[in-house]
Amino acid sequence: MGRFLKKKYRSFERLSIVVILLAGILTVSSLSNPLHGFAQTKTQFQQPDGEKIKQILAHFEEYAEKGMKERGIPGMAIAIVQGDKIIYKKAFGVKKIGGNDPVTERTIFQIGSTSKAFTSALLAMLVDEGKFHWDDRVIDNLPDFRMYDPWVTREFRVKDLMAQHSGMPSHSGDDQSFLGFGREHIIRSIRYIKPVSSFRLEYAYQNNLFLVAAKLARKYTGKSWEENIKERILLPLDMSESTMDSKSFLEAEDVVYSHKKTGGKVISLPMERPYFEWTYIYGPAGGINSNIIDMAKWLRMQLNGGVFNSKRLVSEKNMEFMHSPKTIMVREKNQPMQYYCQAWIYREYNPYPIIWHNGGTLGINTMVALVPEAKVGIVVLANMTDAFPLSDQLAYRFFDMYFDKPARDWNAEAIVQAAKLEGKSMEKTPKRPSPVTPAMPLADYTGDYRSDMFGKITVSEKNASLCITIGPENVKFPLQHWSGNVFSVATPGFIIADEKFASFQVGPDGKASEVTIAFLNGCGCGIFRRVNK
Repeated sequence: MGRFLKKKYRSFERLSIVVILLAGILTVSSLSNPLHGFAQTKTQFQQPDGEKIKQILAHFEEYAEKGMKERGIPGMAIAIVQGDKIIYKKAFGVKKIGGNDPVTERTIFQIGSTSKAFTSALLAMLVDEGKFHWDDRVIDNLPDFRMYDPWVTREFRVKDLMAQHSGMPSHSGDDQSFLGFGREHIIRSIRYIKPVSSFRLEYAYQNNLFLVAAKLARKYTGKSWEENIKERILLPLDMSESTMDSKSFLEAEDVVYSHKKTGGKVISLPMERPYFEWTYIYGPAGGINSNIIDMAKWLRMQLNGGVFNSKRLVSEKNMEFMHSPKTIMVREKNQPMQYYCQAWIYREYNPYPIIWHNGGTLGINTMVALVPEAKVGIVVLANMTDAFPLSDQLAYRFFDMYFDKPARDWNAEAIVQAAKLEGKSMEKTPKRPSPVTPAMPLADYTGDYRSDMFGKITVSEKNASLCITIGPENVKFPLQHWSGNVFSVATPGFIIADEKFASFQVGPDGKASEVTIAFLNGCGCGIFRRVNK
């Protein structure tokens, strides 16, 4: 089996190289030519200024307020940078729905996955210092690093950690953070995740590998990710109001509440709630708290090639490396080609590409987008999550206005897409079998079970019903009989993308021998086998 996997990955690797070379042929001229992108033209772009920029910003603000009302978003904040100056900053709405405490320019939001770019910048600084190189093997620097396949382990490079082409299923192992598992456990669990595509062949979004990137930085600095980000980025950029822990967010005087829409109604989430800590466990992938004042400074550094207030933080070469395509992403209908870079996404656009990344936590959306060639960028923070966030659509709308494109109602299109997605979700709602097959006596399901990733779980019986207890935080999931040996799983407050079922297999002794928990099995690690006592 090992030889087969080795041979399989080598053949796919050759195919990957061909794909990457073809992508290079398609994009290399774009990278060297400022007038690149889909539907490319030869016209020279003229930067708007003076009265023109005032008109653009006035129309943009009107569009933002309209979109916010249409979506039901309680609060939002936006900053726009041109060159080395903030040309627009404004706060909208309230921190909590139903309240009257307004969002301000200094109101703190979680910025979610836009934190990833801070981690890539940290590694770029260490590359600049010669601590390691992008092409170095990870295992040569972190000897305990393991992927599922030994060949992939040996070939995995530093630059692969943040390019989203690992071969693992998308969002592999993320559930561990909700259950209380720490960073080291999550890193170790990567070795148990079976690939679903060849290494470097397909795009699949991961958070866990950013923890490995942070561990690499710690080896060469002796400091935690939080210490490195503060000392190397936040302090030099004077991002004095940004933090990286839950306590700072919860205790901030000027901070938003998180919101979500359920049943067509927007509700606020309690500040202290189950699973809140997951964002900070995954800190290197999404754990920064900030506001538009501080994020505008981050934009200034990005737009000026790694320089802030005449001080260079990252070399120009490595800024370009972080913003350059590494992985082809799936092309969506009526959308331009996009490529994942190093914690950024490269979006083809005329006259110049857009470099962007968004972020989402439980109740907050963020968008950071910039056009380096034109030295213009935008950050949008909103205190409500959405399938097709307004924050993204506002960035696209702003660039269309700025570059004098035909008016396109990005928000209206997103609302239609969200409705379709909700309709499909309703269609997928499973129907209970009829007639229902009875379950075995509940005692035949109880006991301890185990998987490599999640360790031991316990199935217990209380008040004539079953309950599963998982993880360091002993998170409990009540079970309700569905049919036969299948039970539905109650997951209050838990992010669920798939079916909420636990399916038991029966052994020769007539008792359950294993259980598959569907929402933990997205990466193939949610099968738990009975522990014999």
